[in-house]
Amino acid sequence: MTALEALQSVQFVTVKGKRLAVISADEWKALIEWLETLEDVQITRTAFADLKAAGGDRAVAGWLKWDEVEKELE
Repeated sequence: MTALEALQSVQFVTVKGKRLAVISADEWKALIEWLETLEDVQITRTAFADLKAAGGDRAVAGWLKWDEVEKELE
């Protein structure tokens, strides 16, 4: 299911004068995954823009070496 399909499947109910949106748990998960993907894409675009601005030098762009990061995770 796509995020658009999840949004289109929303049903509305009124409870105690408040209008609420109702969506299935699976559709909610699909929306969360879609939002996380959008966030990942933005992070990637920013990182590559930083790399381009640094002339392709990963250290200047602030990128870390995997070997160093991996040691911190252990």
